[in-house]
Amino acid sequence: MKKWPIRWDLLLRYRLIEVISLWEGRLTTKHLMQSFGIGRQQASKDINTYLSDIAPGNLIYDKHLKGYKPSKTFSPKLTSGHTDEYLHILSRTEDITFTFNDLNLGFEHTSIVSPVTRSISPTILRPLIQAIREKKRVDICYTPLKDGLEVERIISPHTLVCTPLRWHIRAYCEHSNGYRDFVLSRIQGIPDLNDKTGMGKEQDDLWNTDITIELIPDSRFTKQQMIVIANDFGMTNNALSIHTNAALIRYVLDSYNIDIHVLDSNPQGQQIVVKNMDELRKYLA
Repeated sequence: MKKWPIRWDLLLRYRLIEVISLWEGRLTTKHLMQSFGIGRQQASKDINTYLSDIAPGNLIYDKHLKGYKPSKTFSPKLTSGHTDEYLHILSRTEDITFTFNDLNLGFEHTSIVSPVTRSISPTILRPLIQAIREKKRVDICYTPLKDGLEVERIISPHTLVCTPLRWHIRAYCEHSNGYRDFVLSRIQGIPDLNDKTGMGKEQDDLWNTDITIELIPDSRFTKQQMIVIANDFGMTNNALSIHTNAALIRYVLDSYNIDIHVLDSNPQGQQIVVKNMDELRKYLA
């Protein structure tokens, strides 16, 4: 077995080998050539090295398919074997192809519905990332949704957070005297770094409170319908446990289309409910 860590560029190519062969059932040198811009000889070498050093016996060459297919004893070595890994590759490929129209990366059978791209300038993001890295305070101009009026705030950011719909920054706000979430697309102008050390992640109680969200099918469905829903969401014993922190509960629920402000809604719309909502409610005020 090759000693770890594998060189980064090789690791990416080996991971693609595993994901494509597992989920498409056919891997060719073309997959590697188009994804990484390498020649056929290098692509062939990568596949052979993967088979000799990483996962002997994982792939079999099939003359009929004119490519490699997973063997009956296939076992992922550098990936988890989860569907998300394949879907993420498709999503990235769709994004690159959209940007560079003349590229053909070989995934014509896929169509990705992407969220709206938020307009965030590098001049806004760079100083915020620097403030996180160097643990500094930063002056920002912010437009909250409450009244739509631009205000100035001094914040101490500690984490950049990506949700399915948008990016925000978790930070201590001196005006509110507490930790808040600031949506990146609502920050105006160029943030101004301050040399003083700000409040960090260690003092953010919500962020440091571990929480488990328990999701179950809506009880108003029939037993057979609940089995279908449980399968859709990858539940075990009709329940899905999601581990997060108290500051991110709302975003996790949003990602599952769970609206905490709507009671007794049509079960067809949401399909799942939070079993331990009473436990979580105190963090959602």
